Amino acid sequence: MSGTTPAAPDAASLRWRRLRRSLHEYGLLTRLNRPIGILLLLWPVLWALWIAAGGVPDLKLLVIFVAGTVLTRSAGCVINDFADRDFDPHVRRTRDRPLAARRVSPYEALVLFAVLMLAALVLVLQLDGLTIRLSLVAAGLAISYPFVKRFFPAPQLYLGIAFGWGVPMAFAATTGGIPKVGWLVFLVTVLWAGIYDTLYAMVDRDDDLLIGIRSTAILFGDMDRVAIGIMQLVMVWGLVLVGQNLDFSLTYYAGVVAAALLFGWQQWLARDRSRDQCFRAFLNNNYVGLALFLGIAGEYALA
Repeated sequence: MSGTTPAAPDAASLRWRRLRRSLHEYGLLTRLNRPIGILLLLWPVLWALWIAAGGVPDLKLLVIFVAGTVLTRSAGCVINDFADRDFDPHVRRTRDRPLAARRVSPYEALVLFAVLMLAALVLVLQLDGLTIRLSLVAAGLAISYPFVKRFFPAPQLYLGIAFGWGVPMAFAATTGGIPKVGWLVFLVTVLWAGIYDTLYAMVDRDDDLLIGIRSTAILFGDMDRVAIGIMQLVMVWGLVLVGQNLDFSLTYYAGVVAAALLFGWQQWLARDRSRDQCFRAFLNNNYVGLALFLGIAGEYALA
């Protein structure tokens, strides 16, 4: 039985395959396949938008901030992996990332980062002058964070400032200023990032010790769960202060109680400090953000 040789793919087909492969790698590089980072960044922005607007945020602002959160988080992942491209191959959890595995070049990563930041800039230019100025601070925080963890012993708190900066921006865009409660929500967000990113750092602690990366998991050592517990208690206290400042009712405090119970569950998950359980405790923080948002949104909806 005679056979025929398959026809070689034409140039257009090869270009399409390369494009699909590149887009897939770019998706992995920006962590779009792992939206937990977007959610953890987005929840405080939603808290702030709902509080600043009294429960009915402007649709245009809502779209801009949600899209901006996706873009800036994606850009942050790219610049983080660019900075860590020579470290990630030595860490079990990160060794297969596109830059670490050399499937994406540093030049490609920088171009992608620039495109994402320009897209975010186009969004923020539609807002007022104060918010635009605040966005410049946000960009500086996002770019500098990957390098801060080389020398700063508590980079999780610096990350908290970067992740939480959307809170004052949301208040500024909605009200034209940043009230006292806006800064209080910002501080709560910084603490929250310290909580969940310390749990995240506990997953990589052994690898980070070998390659010289700083983290609060290393800084706190055997007192890691105690330190997380203290941050959890202070965060809950901060949330109570937010409620008192805004004269919130039991609807809001139900969300705070739910968040406190979830913090207790995270402590239980991380009790043996195993990688998988610490990662589960980290992921559980998405429900903390959701519980608090439902408490805030419900407060205004039922008022």
